[in-house]
Amino acid sequence: MEADLFTAAAEERQEKDPAGSPLAARMRPRTLDEVVGQRHLLKPGSPLRRLVGEGGRGPAGPSSVILWGPPGTGKTTLAHVVSRATDQRFVELSAISAGVKEVRAVIDGARRATGGFGKETVLFLDEIHRFSKAQQDSLLPAVENRWVTLIAATTENPYFSVISPLLSRSLLLTLEPLTDDDVRDLVRRALADERGLGGTLTLPEESEEHILRVAGGDARRALTVLEAAAGASLDKGDGEITLTTLEETVDRAAVKYDRDGDQHYDVASALIKSIRGSDVDAALHYLARMIEAGEDPRFIARRLMISASEDIGVADPTALPTAVAAAQAVAMIGFPEAALTLSHATIALALAPKSNSATTAIGEAMADVRKGFAGPVPAHLRDGHYQGAKKLGHAQGYVYPHNQADGIAAQQYAPDALKDREYYTPTRHGAEARYADAVEWTRKHLGRKRS
Repeated sequence: MEADLFTAAAEERQEKDPAGSPLAARMRPRTLDEVVGQRHLLKPGSPLRRLVGEGGRGPAGPSSVILWGPPGTGKTTLAHVVSRATDQRFVELSAISAGVKEVRAVIDGARRATGGFGKETVLFLDEIHRFSKAQQDSLLPAVENRWVTLIAATTENPYFSVISPLLSRSLLLTLEPLTDDDVRDLVRRALADERGLGGTLTLPEESEEHILRVAGGDARRALTVLEAAAGASLDKGDGEITLTTLEETVDRAAVKYDRDGDQHYDVASALIKSIRGSDVDAALHYLARMIEAGEDPRFIARRLMISASEDIGVADPTALPTAVAAAQAVAMIGFPEAALTLSHATIALALAPKSNSATTAIGEAMADVRKGFAGPVPAHLRDGHYQGAKKLGHAQGYVYPHNQADGIAAQQYAPDALKDREYYTPTRHGAEARYADAVEWTRKHLGRKRS
């Protein structure tokens, strides 16, 4: 929200009594130089530097920006640094609670401030991906005419969650996950800084490493864990934050996974690609991440069924029945026991011989159909069971394969345009080796010419 007397009073109280605010809020950087990580976005002349007025304006004003990155990488922090450093009017909205009415009120206020006082407005819109298309459309005139300079933050891929016209009018700035060194610097700063713990506690190396591990690159979580462990240590009268206290404070590591966002698809993709690459350990890792994040076990089972045909196929004909059985079991038992079934299927699929021949075969066949390579069904293959079929020549001359000594009837099966087309190209992997022998033998006995 726009600063007022009440907001200013709250900020003043926070400065006088920092303990009343969470450690992560107290340690929020005050300048761009205090920001950890994201050095690629903070170079001289960068859009963020220009937003805080560094380098002067000149004929080109600052650009609207969309900040895209995982939670805890500093999107909101960067916006608040801009709010403190800029001499412009700063307004903050959250897409969780704001709507078109609030956006229009900000735009109207921005136009009055520009026209009446020559004061430009910076609008920070958090979680813009939660805005509908119509709500995002309401921002377009203000951004296009630069009535406001927009700073929008999102954890979801903007190419899917932000409308194209708004993307084209803004600069997309991608925030990278923080490294362990970035988070370590932040933790150490919080330990020593008067705004933080003011040197009241020490942090042994093993405890520091544990914080980095459970934080998973999330600065906010690292400081939250540090604050909780510091409180427990002070209650015990300890002068340091021991590993035991940390483990008592933190139940488990953070799992970076949004079931409705990018991580949902990225981790699922990594699971399938690890199975395809026969790396059973990597596959189990991604499976564990999905399970720990509370992913729907039926979604995982569906992906495994697809993988069984897409990447394994007839190289191991038992793969698909295994995946289907796992899906049925998962539907009946659910978590936590379903984890065992999913592990069983994942291991079996990862270690199975691989072949994508079923995938490529149907893909090529469908491509030919779409191109118009079809033609009439040969007359001898048409249905001859109804009255009048014989007069039409249907089923006349058909040779019944079971009456042949080798069970193969050498006659044309495909339409004329495709009579010599071969779609199935078997590998020699696993059980498919016998399919390779079989297809070679049958094509020869069918009198098929090589295409």
